[in-house]
Amino acid sequence: MKVFISKNIPLPGIENLRNAGVEIAINEKSIPLSREELICACKEVDLLLHVGQGKLDHIFFENCAHLKGIALTSVGYDHVDLQAATKAKIPVSNTPDVLSDATADIAFLLMLAVSRKAFYRAQQVKNGQWKDFEFTKDLGTELYGKTLGIFGLGRIGLSLARKAQAAYHMRIIYHNRHRNTEAEKLVNASYVNFDDLLTQSDVISVHTNLTAETQYRFNQDSFRRMKKSAIFINTARGKIHHETDLSEALQHGEIWGAGLDVTDPEPMRADHPLLNMSNVCILPHIGSATLETRTQMALLASNNLIALKNGNKMPQVINSQVYASE
Repeated sequence: MKVFISKNIPLPGIENLRNAGVEIAINEKSIPLSREELICACKEVDLLLHVGQGKLDHIFFENCAHLKGIALTSVGYDHVDLQAATKAKIPVSNTPDVLSDATADIAFLLMLAVSRKAFYRAQQVKNGQWKDFEFTKDLGTELYGKTLGIFGLGRIGLSLARKAQAAYHMRIIYHNRHRNTEAEKLVNASYVNFDDLLTQSDVISVHTNLTAETQYRFNQDSFRRMKKSAIFINTARGKIHHETDLSEALQHGEIWGAGLDVTDPEPMRADHPLLNMSNVCILPHIGSATLETRTQMALLASNNLIALKNGNKMPQVINSQVYASE
């Protein structure tokens, strides 16, 4: 079998495939492939190891129905038309678990950076604006003993909750579609409805999948119900918050600050008003961007494809219904 890798991955993932006898073709361009370029590349292979958030839509699957499987290097899969993949009988896998701690680290970093206006203050130093301080100007806010509200208490949210408790003895509340009783025991988390999450949290951190239900869940109405002293953090998907509404809420003082590792769209335009706010910290979607985590993601994705080559089911398959008739 032959695999096309849509962007370069850490060497252990490539060696893993080669050692399993999989022939490899890699896109080594520094820019993402267009849909047409990706379709063309996939015509010559049996498998796709898809890196990044490039969309795999129904047109892609109509043209690449011959593929035996697709391995994503991400936990989220909102960029894939799973219905079209299933119709074409193509199993699709993701990389859960291995990036939980790394992504939680970024949420924690943003929470702390926003609370102390760290990005803004660092930029002042770079701009030569470090002068004698004013005792009451540009003050931050402390996190110790505050309430952390988690929207989507799964693996990443639980990792963040543990860090927040260990560092700042934060109280943990959360809102999920279903209660996470195991997490409740581990971090003494309290399940609340969405309105209580908004009104009680000093920090809200988003760790849910992007679905029709969660898209723009944090909007003008949501921000207006939050505390004026609240910090909003999103390391999940940019479309879970309404970016214009968030910008206006910050400008009008409806919430205190925001930290984003995801935006809508990505990349964010360079003149976006959020980038000039002292109480906002924005990163370029680097939740999993450590050598260790990206290597584990590459290995997990490659192992899913090796399983297919060996006639087995993909261990991390998302659309498991493709195997229903077997």
